[in-house]
Amino acid sequence: MDKMNHSSAEAEAETIEPLRYLSKGEAAAIETELLRDYRFGQQQLIEIWGQACALAITKAYPLGSLTKKQPTVLVICGPDQNGSIGLVCARHLRMFEYEPTIYHPKRSSHSLHQDFTVQCEKMDIPFLSYLPTEVQLINDAYNLVIDAMMGPEADCANIKEPYSGILVTLKQIKIPIASVDVPSGWDVEERSQDGINPEVLISLTAPKKCATSFTGKHFLAGRFLPYDIQKKYELNLPDFPGTDCLVEL
Repeated sequence: MDKMNHSSAEAEAETIEPLRYLSKGEAAAIETELLRDYRFGQQQLIEIWGQACALAITKAYPLGSLTKKQPTVLVICGPDQNGSIGLVCARHLRMFEYEPTIYHPKRSSHSLHQDFTVQCEKMDIPFLSYLPTEVQLINDAYNLVIDAMMGPEADCANIKEPYSGILVTLKQIKIPIASVDVPSGWDVEERSQDGINPEVLISLTAPKKCATSFTGKHFLAGRFLPYDIQKKYELNLPDFPGTDCLVEL
């Protein structure tokens, strides 16, 4: 009997479909469906993702594990949606007793992004006016950097200033980098040789194709995707532990 159970368990394990890694088009199509057909709001999605990112940071870098006297974190935010997710992440990290500082060189004129910026300002989270080009200053001041610069929508073949300069700096720092959804400088479809090399990747909704070559600590964050979308795109998402909204892959 035990042997039969063992065999059926093995057969069941073999039939589990592998996790789906999304192309740029698939990721955009899922987000469009969420907004248009399922009536999610953009602000709602950014809040869900940003909070899940902050929770992933607490798992990867618990307060007690940080080496500096203060639990300082530098959050670098881009001009688009990934930047807004970074702002939300910073706000939640502040609630979790980390000390985030934000560098947001090109602020979007979109009212949503402005709202997230004001929320951070009201939490007394400092904003840097410039990023030190002397790498040692960053290494000394912060425990880690959160890269919320370039999202899936970015064109990695055409990165303009100030982001190209920031990438040069990030490639030289010695402290860990945690990237949101797609490491800055990477193409969504494949790892870029010119991109940064993060220690942690936090994939949102489902991992993107470039993550297949990622070898660091990898989290999937955001547990809210309607079952019909999961089924339609054959995402084969893993089981999340308990009531957690993220899972380590």
